[in-house]
Amino acid sequence: MKLELNHETDGEEMCRTIEVVGGVHLAFAAADGGEECADDLFMPPLNFAMVDHGIFRSGFPDSNNFSFLQTLGLRSIICLCPEPYPETNVEFLKSNGIKLFQFGIEGYKEPFVNIPEDTIREALKVVLDVKNHPILIHCKRGKHRTGCLVGCLRKLQRWCLSSVFDEYQRFAAAKARVADQRFMEIFDVSSLKHIPIPFSCSNR
Repeated sequence: MKLELNHETDGEEMCRTIEVVGGVHLAFAAADGGEECADDLFMPPLNFAMVDHGIFRSGFPDSNNFSFLQTLGLRSIICLCPEPYPETNVEFLKSNGIKLFQFGIEGYKEPFVNIPEDTIREALKVVLDVKNHPILIHCKRGKHRTGCLVGCLRKLQRWCLSSVFDEYQRFAAAKARVADQRFMEIFDVSSLKHIPIPFSCSNR
């Protein structure tokens, strides 16, 4: 996937391409081939990737990522961590008119995993509301809690379970949890099917 960012410099339009493969950003390039100083580089958050049109995922963003996040034109951020949101991040949200939705889910490790189904369901309602788009979903590392929420979204999009698990494992890698995958497998999406899904909805 490639995201193209356009701006003008001295009357000439430049296009900076961000190439994303499996959530890993490989390159930042200026269209004119000239050298870029460090200030021109955009740094995505850990595990950043596009989920669907207007929906992104990542690990916890910090101040080094703010310039990149501004290019997304975000309206909302979903944070799945229970800790108070850092003041620096709060100021960034305020200055850019971004609304924060915080759904605190403890970052348990197996075998003590407790994923609250009601919390995931409420977070999905926020994701499904296009008035909140573009939206970024994040937890600490962008692997488990974020992976579970995105996996449940994929079930609403009628993805087969093998594809849901493949995507989850691509981000979780060696840290993949059987409990997370079991949660996604048994998560009941029937109560959300009445909500319009105005973006990609295809079998995978």
